[in-house]
Amino acid sequence: MSWDKLAVRAARLVACILAITFFAQPAFPQDALRVPYLVDISTFDPDNGFEIGSMSAINSVYEGLVRYKAGTIEVVGQLARSWEVSDDGREYTFHLVSGVKFHGGGDMVAEAVVKSLERRRNGALALSYFLANVERTEAIDQLTVRIVLKRAQPSFLDSLASPWGPKVISPRAISEHEANDKATQWLNEHADGTGPYILSEFHRGDRYVLTRNEAYWGPKSHFSEIQLPVIPDLSQQILQLQAGDIDAVPTGYPFAQLAGVPPSLRISSAASVTLYTLFANAGSPLDDPEIREAVLTAINPANWAADAFGGYATVAKSIYPRVIIDPASPIVFPTNFEDARVSISRKDPVNLTIALHSASPGYQRIAGHLIAQLASIGIKATAYPLPQGAAFNLRTAETKPDLLLTIAGPDAAHPENQAKAFFTKDAPINFFGRFLDEADHLFDEAGSTNDIPLRNALYEQAGKMIFEAGIAIPLVEVDDVVVHSSAIRDLGLIPVYPPGNIDFGSVR
Repeated sequence: MSWDKLAVRAARLVACILAITFFAQPAFPQDALRVPYLVDISTFDPDNGFEIGSMSAINSVYEGLVRYKAGTIEVVGQLARSWEVSDDGREYTFHLVSGVKFHGGGDMVAEAVVKSLERRRNGALALSYFLANVERTEAIDQLTVRIVLKRAQPSFLDSLASPWGPKVISPRAISEHEANDKATQWLNEHADGTGPYILSEFHRGDRYVLTRNEAYWGPKSHFSEIQLPVIPDLSQQILQLQAGDIDAVPTGYPFAQLAGVPPSLRISSAASVTLYTLFANAGSPLDDPEIREAVLTAINPANWAADAFGGYATVAKSIYPRVIIDPASPIVFPTNFEDARVSISRKDPVNLTIALHSASPGYQRIAGHLIAQLASIGIKATAYPLPQGAAFNLRTAETKPDLLLTIAGPDAAHPENQAKAFFTKDAPINFFGRFLDEADHLFDEAGSTNDIPLRNALYEQAGKMIFEAGIAIPLVEVDDVVVHSSAIRDLGLIPVYPPGNIDFGSVR
């Protein structure tokens, strides 16, 4: 064989080895992370929106005084390196990290923190309620901030650590873009924070891009760029993930398909506060204790949770997610189906209408099981999805369903944030306006103590009252499940964050 032919064969062999090596690796742009949105961003203003899918982006651009440690509900410092609380529980003194810069220039100092807190507190913005108990804020010196509360609030640090908690915005940006609106219009589509990423592109309805903050005060992020395309079709997201065109499907991957995820992909899951709960309207058939007992027997989630969510759901133990309170005495569903059938036969006919908070697959999946289970004891149930936002107006609606299926998850990891959001007389998301005076007294007592065992016992007792009165029926807690390229890791999922919110600062 001639040397020319040998050279050609050698070149072909090298090419084959290189091709095999290349195709054996996952298709992955090493310097960019591509994570799609199902729903577009409505606002990037950290004080004025309840963004769900885009929480990762907002919390990578902006930072607060404290945060939750990845994978836990432990409150740790962020822009505050340490803090003290006064003996009466009303004064919080935060010592700030030094050398922190805003993306647009300027130092992050105490006055900047105060201005941001005052913007949220006095700005009539959507998330102002986080600071409703604040009496005043003050800069003690360049790196010390004091927050004085109207009354002691043991849940205050959790409220600050919440994904929706107060963030520090550049005071220069607020001043330069003030238009008698606290710079709200500008902050809808622009940002100036201190986080590990900078908002570099904002193309509403199409895509968003975050660029690594090379001057970040903390550990350097792995990816130089986070690409956030808007892909509202879940099936398209799945196809693009499998083709290597994106790097994760952050939420909504069908549970029935998880067992068939190809080897090139990985599933990351973590406990979350996604607690599916039924709220009952006053005057529904469940007001009858005998019917309520039968309904609870039929809908017992132990009978269908695994079918609905595979191994990624846990039967609820109380009206609180288990990462917040793991009750000493969990709620118990009755189990005697024969007694339930006999009870309903005496009440015949019994019909129930179930409104679903939305038409999302999780609600549809649970509704199908509830309807089938209720039919097995002789109850005819129907379910329908509500228009966007309609669940929050059920108190004043002319026509109300018997039951509302919704996710009753708190905005922070303290049981007060759960109780006083959904179950008390003045709770802003008390869907049907139902409450118990005795439970409200227990909630108040629990919310005023720092004795955690006593606190949890009081919250648990009040929660059982709510359940036994048929006001709220917790069903299942569903894990946060992200399907992603096997080339990435350390997603930093946090239980209180909405599902699918990858920590862009920690992911590798």
